[in-house]
Amino acid sequence: MFKLLQMMISSSSTTSLSSSSTSIILTNRIKFQQQQRGLFLISNSFSNNSPFHLSFASYPTRKLTRCLTSLTRMSSTQSDSNSVAPSSSTPSISSVNIRKVKFCQSCGGPTKHEIPDGDEKLRAICTLCGNIAYQNPKMVVGCLIEHEKKILLCKRNIQPSYGRWTLPAGYMEMGESAAEGAIRETQEEAGAEVEVVSPFAQLDIPLIGQTYVIFLAKLKTPQFSPGVESMECRLFALDEIPFDSLAFSSMVVTLKMYIEDLKDGKPKFHYGTINKRPGTSPSDINAFTLDYHLAMS
Repeated sequence: MFKLLQMMISSSSTTSLSSSSTSIILTNRIKFQQQQRGLFLISNSFSNNSPFHLSFASYPTRKLTRCLTSLTRMSSTQSDSNSVAPSSSTPSISSVNIRKVKFCQSCGGPTKHEIPDGDEKLRAICTLCGNIAYQNPKMVVGCLIEHEKKILLCKRNIQPSYGRWTLPAGYMEMGESAAEGAIRETQEEAGAEVEVVSPFAQLDIPLIGQTYVIFLAKLKTPQFSPGVESMECRLFALDEIPFDSLAFSSMVVTLKMYIEDLKDGKPKFHYGTINKRPGTSPSDINAFTLDYHLAMS
């Protein structure tokens, strides 16, 4: 999508907008301006001294809005405010946590780690039967549950992040859809029956090989109670959300994007890549950058 935007900008003509143009703020970082002719101007509206820059360009409204409504990059700090910085490269394969497979999952034979013909990555290859073990990212699914202008959070009763708050979420199981998995995890962790309203966010975390898919959902009934993996479940008003006590960076990102959408008065679907800052602890939930953030309405 990022490359698509670059192509769209480079292939479109620059334009000057009249003073009668309507300004629509879609995020606190990027501004789109619209002419009566249906052209968008993507402009830099950063409040801080950021070297990040988007060129002025126009593109037909109908085509552009099908693809995205904003592109930004968020860098979380210890406060609730966001800052913008130059995009960092995604982690190299050497920095990604990959489990070393020592034995074949098919025959139990020992493996050797080589790059197979036609491949580009090291794989565990069985020395007996030749089976190749491929390791793929895991999908985590969950629900952002809205109820009477409050959000349902669970306090974790397990590691990692024991005693910290999270949205009900967990690994997707074989044989279920992402939405079904999110509903199941919500039932298991929060004892709540929910109805999925819409997809809200997909967040990739290459460092740990996970992809989060979060759905907006609502309670079917106002009953909920902690499951085995939760010590407490509670509804939080938006100004009560314990950002300093959240379990994971993915939760920080998801909840901040949700609050920004409410301020804009327009729900969106978000995509982004969460990367840890070099030299920081994996347990530091605020030591991350959100790269290639797309918000589509």
